[in-house]
Amino acid sequence: MLNVPSQSFPAPRSQQRVASGGRSKVPLKQGRSLMDWIRLTKSGKDLTGLKGRLIEVTEEELKKHNKKDDCWICIRGFVYNVSPYMEYHPGGEDELMRAAGSDGTELFDQNLTLLLRLECGGAVSSRCNLFLPGSSDSPASAIQVHRWVNYESMLKECLVGRMAIKPAVLKDYREEENKVLNGMLPKSQVTDTLAKEGPSYPSYDWFQTNSLVTIAIYTKQKDINLDSIIVDHQDDSFRAETIIKDFLYLIHIGLSHEVQEDFSVRVVESVGKIEIVLKKKENTSWDFLGHPLENHNSLIPRKDAEDTYMKNSYIRKNINQRRETFIFTFSPNVVGLYYRKCQLISKENVTHDTRLFCLMLPPSTHLQVPIGQHVYLKLPITGTEIVKPYTPVSGSLLSEFKEPVLPNNKYIYFLIKIYHTGLFTPELDRLQIGDFVSVSSPEGNFKISKFQELEDLFLLAAGTGFTPMVKILNYALTDIPSLRKVKLMFFNKTEDDIIWRSQLEKLAFKDKRLDVEFVLSAPVSEWNGKQGHISPALLSEFLKRNLDKSKVLVCICGPVPFTEQGVRLLQDLNFSKNEIHSFTA
Repeated sequence: MLNVPSQSFPAPRSQQRVASGGRSKVPLKQGRSLMDWIRLTKSGKDLTGLKGRLIEVTEEELKKHNKKDDCWICIRGFVYNVSPYMEYHPGGEDELMRAAGSDGTELFDQNLTLLLRLECGGAVSSRCNLFLPGSSDSPASAIQVHRWVNYESMLKECLVGRMAIKPAVLKDYREEENKVLNGMLPKSQVTDTLAKEGPSYPSYDWFQTNSLVTIAIYTKQKDINLDSIIVDHQDDSFRAETIIKDFLYLIHIGLSHEVQEDFSVRVVESVGKIEIVLKKKENTSWDFLGHPLENHNSLIPRKDAEDTYMKNSYIRKNINQRRETFIFTFSPNVVGLYYRKCQLISKENVTHDTRLFCLMLPPSTHLQVPIGQHVYLKLPITGTEIVKPYTPVSGSLLSEFKEPVLPNNKYIYFLIKIYHTGLFTPELDRLQIGDFVSVSSPEGNFKISKFQELEDLFLLAAGTGFTPMVKILNYALTDIPSLRKVKLMFFNKTEDDIIWRSQLEKLAFKDKRLDVEFVLSAPVSEWNGKQGHISPALLSEFLKRNLDKSKVLVCICGPVPFTEQGVRLLQDLNFSKNEIHSFTA
């Protein structure tokens, strides 16, 4: 969450004081808070000195602007005049001046707080590389990794232009279409993006009847399921993202004819084939499927897709509007996270400060978030788009606990703690039934293959770090035949903070393979259970294998200090790297 920055940085009890190696605090002048900066950017004042013009900046020109009152910095190919922001930067002017008149991308990527180290969300973001200490949306002592606020949004009124680099001319797709047979590109057309160690390059084809169009994707992999494919179509734009191991294969087409909103997706797992069946609005024969759109028929590493999300959205906004016929070669086949608007269907109290949100996907979307992965929710707040990662959960731990439970292929559930002094979650909590929230495609590196032949599963969760454990519990107890034992140790402050306590106890009573232990750090005197924080004593007693050589997996999630300490303790207890999975967003 974003808060108005305090007059000192880092906050008195912030982890940033420790993590920063003893950085001294930088006092801000009165009227130089985050909200003051946002108000300035909305005032209409020219913050670039160029009266709204966007220019191409050469390296020689960039080097000239290296003074505090004339400071330009390049990040990811875009140049910003950060002089107006100097007095609003909690990290101090000197930190911004480290990249004055130069390319600061490397410093930015190394999390050296080059830009926007705001005392406002309690997190360090490796995605947008912002240091956000003193969280109001997590314990004040915790630093969590989140993609909170993108620097393009915060500095958009300071944008001078782009670095002058050699453009790459877009393909003439009309010529390419003549070489396509029913959507199948010849092998000579395959891009060079695929790494040598990557999967076989997928392909696609299409065929039709009087009323239907079927798009077939041949992944050439046997571990493909319905979680692996994400489909969105709006108007004539059709896009299908297929997750193939650590890669993303994108089909992106402007359809030649109109189709209905609803469609079906089926997977033939034995051969790795995906079929997407669209319903024609008119029973006419199509001469061709459509014309390729941005990044069509691309296969790229998923890490590239995640890292270029912010940049790609800004390229579309600021370049395509100028109708230029070239793209920038920041990296090949840039594909960012895709968002779709989902409608709030219900909101229920789970604890005194935690809600269960249910969002409905658009009828023109197929999205099933894989186990252990997260998505980003996006809301416009005070004129700035703010995003936060959340792990979807099941509607319930017990199928009979709450009827009817809405199906996961059309609805997404989130357990979210509301921080009343924060910025994002109060805004989310104020949404009315029927309002919309933007939801991204999924991210995450958890592999379901970790469950193969698993015998003992240990889950360590603190607070809302319980959320990735929900689907893991459901899957483990129903789909892992080799499983002998599941043990959950759930850390909270008080009994009132325990999420779904009744459901957990009922599930443990129903399935004798499950043991649940609650640990409280601030219990009342009547509490008879375990208490304290994560420690060697607690873990050594809890983490007992069913057999000496049984296959084990330990999953841990919570505030970063909790997770990091837990991983160290697990290693001290001789659990190997392959036996530990820590969840971070």
